[in-house]
Amino acid sequence: MQIIISGRGVKLTDAIEDYVNKKINGLEKFFKGIIRAEVIVGMETHHHNKGEIFYAECKLEVPGHDVFAKKTDKTVYSAIDAMRDFLEGELKKHKAKLHGNERKKKASRRDNKEYHDE
Repeated sequence: MQIIISGRGVKLTDAIEDYVNKKINGLEKFFKGIIRAEVIVGMETHHHNKGEIFYAECKLEVPGHDVFAKKTDKTVYSAIDAMRDFLEGELKKHKAKLHGNERKKKASRRDNKEYHDE
């Protein structure tokens, strides 16, 4: 998987890049077919100190679908954690949809065969 990390309004340190790499690489255990991940870490504005000012957004390219997440929080690391948790859920849903379609195809093949007495 290719991971592209960029920063907006924040200097990307080695610690932040390593943290993002560790979190995004951990998503492969939920869905093996991730092609590329584009991660942007930044600050909403520099004008205020109140509220959730850091954000992390990620676009995952998986076969047949793109998964996008953007989360804000008070620290960069907690925003990355929230983004990763959201992406984990979305990948699980995507995987379930793919497996559900396979089950429907198998069921329709069974119906086409002459198993039923009429």
